[in-house]
Amino acid sequence: MRTEEVLAAIATGLWRWDNAAGTVTLDAEAARLLGLPAEPGSYREAAVRSRFHPVDWNEIYGVVNLAVAEGTLAEARLRIVDERGKVLRTVRSRSKPVVAAEGDRENYLLIGTLQEVAEPQLGSTDAAHTPITGDWRRSREAFLLDAGRALAEARSTEEVLRVAASLSMPGFSPDGLAVFGSVGERLTIIGHHGQTTADEDPFTDMPLDTDYPAAEVVRTGRAIYLPSPEEYRRRYPATWPLARRFGRQSWAYLPLVSSGRTMGAWMAGFQHPVGFSPDERAVLSTVARMLAQALARAGVAETERELSLGLQRSMMPTLGPDIPGMTVAARYVPTGGGLQVGGDWYDMIPLPNGRIALVIGDVQGHDVRAAGLMGQLRIALRAYASEGHRPDAVLARASRFLAGLTDAYEGVAGDDEPSAPRFATCLYAEVDPETGTLDIARAGHPDPVVVSADGTAVIRQTAGGLPLGIETDSDYPTTRVVLEPGETIMFCTDGLIETGGHDMATGWTRLRPVLEEPTEDLEEMADALVQAVHGPTSHYTTGPLADRREDDIAVLVLRRERARAPQTPMRRSVMTIAQAEPERISVGRQLVRELLHDWKDPEQVDSAVLMVSEMATNVLVHTDGDALMAAEVSGERGERRLRVEVADASDELPHKRRPGEMASSGRGLVLMEMLADAWGVDPRGEGKSIWFELYEAGGADV
Repeated sequence: MRTEEVLAAIATGLWRWDNAAGTVTLDAEAARLLGLPAEPGSYREAAVRSRFHPVDWNEIYGVVNLAVAEGTLAEARLRIVDERGKVLRTVRSRSKPVVAAEGDRENYLLIGTLQEVAEPQLGSTDAAHTPITGDWRRSREAFLLDAGRALAEARSTEEVLRVAASLSMPGFSPDGLAVFGSVGERLTIIGHHGQTTADEDPFTDMPLDTDYPAAEVVRTGRAIYLPSPEEYRRRYPATWPLARRFGRQSWAYLPLVSSGRTMGAWMAGFQHPVGFSPDERAVLSTVARMLAQALARAGVAETERELSLGLQRSMMPTLGPDIPGMTVAARYVPTGGGLQVGGDWYDMIPLPNGRIALVIGDVQGHDVRAAGLMGQLRIALRAYASEGHRPDAVLARASRFLAGLTDAYEGVAGDDEPSAPRFATCLYAEVDPETGTLDIARAGHPDPVVVSADGTAVIRQTAGGLPLGIETDSDYPTTRVVLEPGETIMFCTDGLIETGGHDMATGWTRLRPVLEEPTEDLEEMADALVQAVHGPTSHYTTGPLADRREDDIAVLVLRRERARAPQTPMRRSVMTIAQAEPERISVGRQLVRELLHDWKDPEQVDSAVLMVSEMATNVLVHTDGDALMAAEVSGERGERRLRVEVADASDELPHKRRPGEMASSGRGLVLMEMLADAWGVDPRGEGKSIWFELYEAGGADV
């Protein structure tokens, strides 16, 4: 009896599917099963394809592609339909794909059989696992959707492995898994589940030419399925003793392929026998692809985090040696997203004259280029400071340096359009530890805040110039601030103030109570300032907190240590009002208001501001020199004394006049006599000092 007759007797037909030519050759039985005339013939691919149920065609297409990739048999159940789409019968297809050329997976020849099978009954055990009932398929699709979502959310290799270990595959779940990688010509274990740590020792650092399934998968990029211990022992006798002790019945080793490169292998081990049907292989292959992509993403993210931390360690120095008589603390919090390093920085520089320079700044942007410019600018500032230049000269030179750098960067950002020049804000303070004086130059940076010994926080307005890098010839005037014993000065970048949708005014309102909270530990104050913006955390550079950050933050806090002997609580501030800067009279008025923000009688505060304005204006109008204003509040709250002195270099003493009704001047001393609790004029060698005092106890209750 001929072979064709035997096959026809058992309702089995033969087919030959040429994918490259787009033709299908059928014998008489195969043609009958497909609803075509029962005679041998050759058909176009479209004519045969139309006989398969559309859903099942997608199934067989995936199964065939998997078989081509793995060099295995393609098996599936398919529904045959007529021209109207009515299901005629169900057939089982088994075929062997033969590729036209090595490595060419697009052109292949399918040679196999078609056999009619009984229609599966809904609710039966077999029906639940067939690709045509829809039940198993829906379960598989739901599993793959959940697995893909979970793996996509994993942010580290450890999380990816934890997700992979928790996957429960529909109908067959492995009890153990391992992920292998390769370094050079050696096999390594990235992670595993279902085994103890000691179990990995024989598989660690294994040569890739070892007769072991995972090593072969990494070498060839092709999956290996071992449905029984006998199959494992037959194919890999040398390494079977290593696998036997785990007591498993089936194994699947699949390549982890990312961007066309085999990066490792995934082993799934089963305590129960698994036949590795085409559907089961399709699930395992899909999981392997998702696992490879998740591991690749996690590897990139971990590399970026390591690079970020390395940049931080190299670019953000620790504070230098202790400053005699002073304490200093600092914090840096990078922005979220991307590399955890940006354009903010702080620095402490020993100077040739024995003083210390404190620097804080912010380069525009939060990217790698901002970090690179920041590093170069920081080095330049250290160099100029170490040469002994004054604060104004240091910033002027740094501005020219940054302008040159940003000009050189233009047009090299990798875009069609040239990149915009970058600028930087900066505050440079030269500190004299012996006297507590700070000479401050400011380039577009937020003003410092001074916290007096009694805990009052005041924004100390200082003269300033344009941000660095905007003009090559900018002036940066210097302001002298004197820290009394027990007083603290805080420098920060705008990220501390404006994060959270705040502007400079509301951000300052948020920070002021933190600065005024009594604390002897400057480190606690620095932490509290950051926590006021971001909430408490033990580590500011990683974790969920990073996603909420809007801008980098740098904070630098300096405190002059208290005198050993107890002193009366006092707050004091000194400023210069130059002849060429009459607008700084308004700064003096604001300074007095800040000092008296908790004064008992607001009318006395208004009086003090009016008298300060009169005294400073009198110096600028009637002398040729600058005015030096010193304001001091001393005593216990409720019984404090305000003393304000305005000194100048003129020997001419003021005298009280009686101005006429239309006179525009001459009322200064008359006002002081009316408003001050005490006032006077004191000659001082070269020049004089006009002063007044107000006593809080004399104020009205409010």
